Amino acid sequence: MFKAWVTLAIVASCFAVGTTAHEHHMDRIPEGEAVSPDPIDSILWVHILVQTLAWGVLFPTGMVLGIIRSRWHVPVQTTGSVLAIVGYFLGHKHKGRQFASNIHSAFAPSLMLLLFSQVVMGVYLKLHLERGIHGRIRKVVVKAHGIVGKLMPIATWIQMVFGGITAVGFCRGDHVGQCLAHFIMGGAFIAYGIILTILLLVGQLWLRRSGRSQEFFDSLVIAAWGCVNTFTEHRWGTAWVHNDLQHTSMGIIWWCAGLVGIWLSRKRDGRPKRNIIPGIVILLTGYAMSAHPQTLPLSNMVHSVFGYTLMGAGITRIIEISFVLKDSNAATKDGSDPSSFQYLPPFLLYASGLLFMGATEEQMQLLSDAHVTHVTYVLILYSIAFLLFLFVNMLLHLYAVHAWGMDSKSDAEAPQVNGTANGHARGSERRVRDAEEFELEGLISEDEAESPIVTKEHH
Repeated sequence: MFKAWVTLAIVASCFAVGTTAHEHHMDRIPEGEAVSPDPIDSILWVHILVQTLAWGVLFPTGMVLGIIRSRWHVPVQTTGSVLAIVGYFLGHKHKGRQFASNIHSAFAPSLMLLLFSQVVMGVYLKLHLERGIHGRIRKVVVKAHGIVGKLMPIATWIQMVFGGITAVGFCRGDHVGQCLAHFIMGGAFIAYGIILTILLLVGQLWLRRSGRSQEFFDSLVIAAWGCVNTFTEHRWGTAWVHNDLQHTSMGIIWWCAGLVGIWLSRKRDGRPKRNIIPGIVILLTGYAMSAHPQTLPLSNMVHSVFGYTLMGAGITRIIEISFVLKDSNAATKDGSDPSSFQYLPPFLLYASGLLFMGATEEQMQLLSDAHVTHVTYVLILYSIAFLLFLFVNMLLHLYAVHAWGMDSKSDAEAPQVNGTANGHARGSERRVRDAEEFELEGLISEDEAESPIVTKEHH
């Protein structure tokens, strides 16, 4: 296996040669266009599928396997790395549709450099060089390996978005601004939904250790984002239009409400306190977006569904805190058994984020010209949201079952010994102690770990 990693590192280092040697043919691209009218050929489709499998499925799975110190971590990451390198070269060998200079191809070398650095650090760590100066180097490499591993899913998501807009030649010229608004804010809603899912399933004890309520962090981000929106949504020195006024006022209410949420996130004695301010902000944002005027009827309907979905996320968040949990942090002590209703707010954030990312001017014009109804389009985007939600839950389940030592096949009716089933004394306490090792901002190395839960030595 070590030889395989060394070989992979050598192959990965060769991708730069392909980058400098490759020539982008653009002779069939009409003047003023970003892509040629040719169809996407089979090689490019294979590139898309292989890279989606490697970067979107295998690498995130391998990252979780590394966190739980599974022996499958290296095989999965090795397979993903090989597929990523093959897919990279396939992207330079396709025929058919031609593309002008684009951000997808420009960002690819940076993403491959992240992969190359991970391979090199992984090979070094597999050597287990711990004596002398290697003892100090190893600690740095372990930390860097963990940081880069966490950055890769974010960089992968960005590159996938770049790939989508490049494939159809969107988001150029006057469309850049609205593309940025849709993809950044839509991605932020999805990221917020993922964070809520993580905190719901495996992060409750981390919150308890932080001494803060979840709404403190939510409100802090809302206030910061509101300040940015207040001063960036209008191009100062130009005339105000209705969209500028609506976006700027939305920024103002975000930082105003965010400050209130921060204030209400603590009790008089300083202990953390739940509040519904972030839910109200999400609700008001959805209301504003549902009434946002658009040029196309299809765009109006899609934006309306997006706004209603976001309003649903805010309403269900308020219901969850006020009536399901009744201001408590979780349904159980360690948060391992959330109520079924608690899955609804994060899922609606996934769906609303995808709806907003899929509602740019050029996308709406393309669908309108193809006579695609908003119902069909919304159902497709909801289907993608379900798949993304499923994948995140599967990864968190993989982590929780192995890291917390939970056996999904345990018999609830088994004889009780020392207060726990099957004679496992203080099993709940052990799971709580193990769960407390889960840190959202970092992992611990093999040398520092007291229990085989997490390690910085893997993705």
